[in-house]
Amino acid sequence: MSRFLVDLTEKQKTALERLSAKEKRSRASLVREAIDVLVQSRKKKKSALEATFGLWGDRAVDGVEYQRKIRSEW
Repeated sequence: MSRFLVDLTEKQKTALERLSAKEKRSRASLVREAIDVLVQSRKKKKSALEATFGLWGDRAVDGVEYQRKIRSEW
């Protein structure tokens, strides 16, 4: 396991200390969990973008024309 320094605002420090006391967990374990959650959410976001990029690429319909047609129905 690695160690590193993190600069927190007083508000962040206080919130972390309160949460640590409430959950009876170390601040370090809470920070590790927060990093895991952040990394996972970014991976999901990237995966969703990669999965949908070029989705209409094989269609013969012009995207702009399709958009105009749909909007004209409003």
